[in-house]
Amino acid sequence: MRLLALFALLLLSGCDRAEQGRVDAHAYDTFWQWAGVEPQLVLDKAKTIYILAAEIKGGPEGRYVDLRPAVPRVKHAQVWIVYRVETLAWDANVLPRIRRDIERWKAKGNRIAGIQIDFDAATRGLPGYAAFLKRLRAELPKGTGLSVTGLLDWSSGGDSPALNALAGTVDEVVLQTYQGRQTIAGYQAYLRQLERGKLPFKIGLVQNGEWQAPPDLPRNPKFRGYVVFLLNPERS
Repeated sequence: MRLLALFALLLLSGCDRAEQGRVDAHAYDTFWQWAGVEPQLVLDKAKTIYILAAEIKGGPEGRYVDLRPAVPRVKHAQVWIVYRVETLAWDANVLPRIRRDIERWKAKGNRIAGIQIDFDAATRGLPGYAAFLKRLRAELPKGTGLSVTGLLDWSSGGDSPALNALAGTVDEVVLQTYQGRQTIAGYQAYLRQLERGKLPFKIGLVQNGEWQAPPDLPRNPKFRGYVVFLLNPERS
């Protein structure tokens, strides 16, 4: 009987180890809530939620496309209003819409930390992106935070003037370690470069994706935690 109990214990501990390399949303408190993704119970205990509000679509001039039929109401967590951006050439209506979003979301009782720009800037384009963000920040209401998502290969030049130029303009960058539903292979090598950066950063993880935290990451003074991108369950 003791042998059977010991065997069962070994099986359970092996299962636990197998799950340690996966992103369990219940182990985190900060999330992206994207349009089209069903809210999950983990959001009830969240401390911070990044909520996709609109897209700035590409074309001759970027146009605002609202993705929320109603303003969400989040009483228990801090909120970042997210904009998925396809182009940095915005038409004249975009900035007024963003400012109006901030006012409307605050009026519903949301604790707005700021806005996040989700734009896939190429590493070589970071100087131009930094200049765009500096102009954007000047147009935001006073006290509004500015966050950006970042591609993982931005960190390959962690001490570059281009990346560190963002440090004086944005409050944080959330580096995405995934594409779609999958974690990017070799992410550890990119993250090691962050030791030389000057910009406060968070690590973006995908729900159920592979993840092993680099051992030195918690000791990095610029590290601000994780954001988990929530997914709808895969349909069989």
